[in-house]
Amino acid sequence: MFNMSKRINVKGVVREFQWTNPHCSIQLLVKDRSGKDVEWNLEMGAPIYLQDHGWRPSTLKAGQVVTVTMSPLLDGQHGGLVLAVVTADGQKLAATAQ
Repeated sequence: MFNMSKRINVKGVVREFQWTNPHCSIQLLVKDRSGKDVEWNLEMGAPIYLQDHGWRPSTLKAGQVVTVTMSPLLDGQHGGLVLAVVTADGQKLAATAQ
């Protein structure tokens, strides 16, 4: 489902951070080349796993600007598996054991 040999970075605005089982997710609004917002659906691990990496349900809020490092979807759609998130103030949040 994900191209685990590739890493990409996207910067956008959090539309929603979902703290749910079996996987957490981030809906991120990313500007395309024309300046239009495109929604990226980003999958993460289970809440218990993310909690071990310092995440909490309140870690990301709607409207927050973040840069996400991810392994993109194999089919080229707007999405991927989150590896790390960097907030606008430079805080790095690991989502996997890298």
